[in-house]
Amino acid sequence: MELATSPLARPFPDMPAISGVELRVARAQYKDWDRADLTFVTLDEGTSVAGVFTQSACASSEVEMGRDQVKSGAARALIVNAGNSNAFTGYRGREAVEAIMQQVSAAIGCTPDQVFVSSTGVIGVPLPQDKARAGIDAALTAAPCGWEDAALAISTTDTFAKGAHASAIIGDTRVELCGIIKGSGMIAPDMATMLGYVFTDAGVAPAFLQEALERASARTYSCITVDGDTSTSDTVLAFATGKAGNARIESWDSPGADAFAAALEDVCRELAQLVVRDGEGASKFITVRVSGAVSDDSARAVGLAIANSPLVKTAIAGEDANWGRVVMAVGKAGEPADRDRLSIAFGGVWAARGGMPVDDYDEAPVAQHLKGEEIDLTVDLGMGHGRAAVWTCDLTHGYISINADYRS
Repeated sequence: MELATSPLARPFPDMPAISGVELRVARAQYKDWDRADLTFVTLDEGTSVAGVFTQSACASSEVEMGRDQVKSGAARALIVNAGNSNAFTGYRGREAVEAIMQQVSAAIGCTPDQVFVSSTGVIGVPLPQDKARAGIDAALTAAPCGWEDAALAISTTDTFAKGAHASAIIGDTRVELCGIIKGSGMIAPDMATMLGYVFTDAGVAPAFLQEALERASARTYSCITVDGDTSTSDTVLAFATGKAGNARIESWDSPGADAFAAALEDVCRELAQLVVRDGEGASKFITVRVSGAVSDDSARAVGLAIANSPLVKTAIAGEDANWGRVVMAVGKAGEPADRDRLSIAFGGVWAARGGMPVDDYDEAPVAQHLKGEEIDLTVDLGMGHGRAAVWTCDLTHGYISINADYRS
């Protein structure tokens, strides 16, 4: 099925090459489509790696093996297969991953555990080893490509390529961070998201890179939702080649640690929001800001309850300022809340304050705000100082159409 580009799409940014990273794509033909669907990334020796993975109890072999691989802190290659998630495929799924790791490690001269594999697409179909083998052979002799080509190759139901770039100063050295991501549906990450990869030329110790990625993930990837469904394959990996020549970041006390972590979080936030902008059938990008909660975690939980509510999402799709549905979502979140302290605003206009409708509430500016593509929904619980931002999209008939036809 040919999908129209999301109205919320953003153009692919101009992103610099990262020293120590080489990108290639090839056609493994995991599905009957006329496009590259295998991405092959080689990483120079000495590259650090960190990762966050889905908490799904039905995770793919790629996820299970990746969780163990990141413990070594070293990476030399990444393979991403699009069109087949290789999840719920038993021993055959694991054998397919092991075969890819063996083939790539023999070709580039590293140990198999330094080859990371991700797969995305239909669940329950074993990854065809013959297609994977031929795709890798083709990638090994392919010319290097750019970031946008790699971003397109890792996509499935995405309607546009997604990338983000940031830089940081560590001592006297400028370091670059570039990231690509895929994701459109089955988005409610409980750690990270879909498939996302961040590459940097900074010198970063694996332990610090892991800590910084986990912190960034909690504030970005774990604050987005499209449909409330968590994938079996969600993975975010960060790779640091050390080619920039900066003094290696070992801990939060290292010079430039805060600057690097902030740049990493910036990249992760932009990538996460791009996924929401490509939410299946989405026509509106919604920011839910929650304040006055008993803690930041509680604020995030309330925000996600609102963002995941089909009634809230369909009301916004219909440009209806039905704040009663927001009250409902806050009440079911399972977090401390008090009806008589609750305040709700759309586009900065308060519809309810302190548990009561605002006496002089004028819905006209709110109705105008809801006609736009960028929607702001603010909730203050009046309970404490906790706050969080959550990003989602509206729910339209397009979501049903895309997912009803997904396997055809």
